[in-house]
Amino acid sequence: MSAEPIVRISNLHKWFGMLHVLKDVSLEVAPREVVCLIGRSGSGKSTLLRCINFLEDPSSGSIEVDGVKVNLDEKGQERRRLIHEVRLKTGMVFQEFNLFPHKTVLENVIEAPIIVKGMDKQKAITLAEENLDNVGLLFKKDEYPMRLSGGQKQRVAIARALTMEPRVMLFDEPTSALDPELIGEVLNVMKNLAKEGTTMIVVTHEMGFAKEVADRVIVMADGELIEDAKPQDLFNRPKDPRTKALIDRYRSDGDSEQTENVRLK
Repeated sequence: MSAEPIVRISNLHKWFGMLHVLKDVSLEVAPREVVCLIGRSGSGKSTLLRCINFLEDPSSGSIEVDGVKVNLDEKGQERRRLIHEVRLKTGMVFQEFNLFPHKTVLENVIEAPIIVKGMDKQKAITLAEENLDNVGLLFKKDEYPMRLSGGQKQRVAIARALTMEPRVMLFDEPTSALDPELIGEVLNVMKNLAKEGTTMIVVTHEMGFAKEVADRVIVMADGELIEDAKPQDLFNRPKDPRTKALIDRYRSDGDSEQTENVRLK
């Protein structure tokens, strides 16, 4: 990479009791890069993503986001301060939408910038309206979540994350809770973010999206990164037999040129 990495993960380990979930994972992501993490369910993809912004507490190693480095052997107040800084630099979109049902769309989107960042309310509203417009939902700003489809709720969740002005966007299987006919509208928003140069790390089962949008695709298996390549190389010339098995299964379900939203479970 020519640019200094905006995300740098070094020798990351994560244990859940006796279960070794992440095994010496090291990864760098450049600014404006889109990286997709793929692999079988249980391979450690979501755990890795959640460790980046400390929704899961890693066991050892180091994580650096936009110049803020947390050495995981450190404890105490300074570590808590650094973790807070990392969280301010990362936007997270989950499988579930996690919208407040008693708040309007606009109120949902401005909540975190005002409460967490101390942003001026009018600035938060302006940013929220810009981001809702970008995801095609400004006209829904006064609606409540119960009046939205699943795809619309997820697009609101993306707008909410963007309104925090993060340096890196993390997506944890953002379409897995959606009906098939609603997946495309969320993927289109993510494609537009990629075109705008948003740094993105995406855990996904959507092979068509990874093939079309990612700058790099990383394959995980048993808590390790087993392959890291450009999409055309990985899908056409996989090196690891486990990657080849993933690709073969994807192709048996229908190529992305024929079916955009092929899933790999």
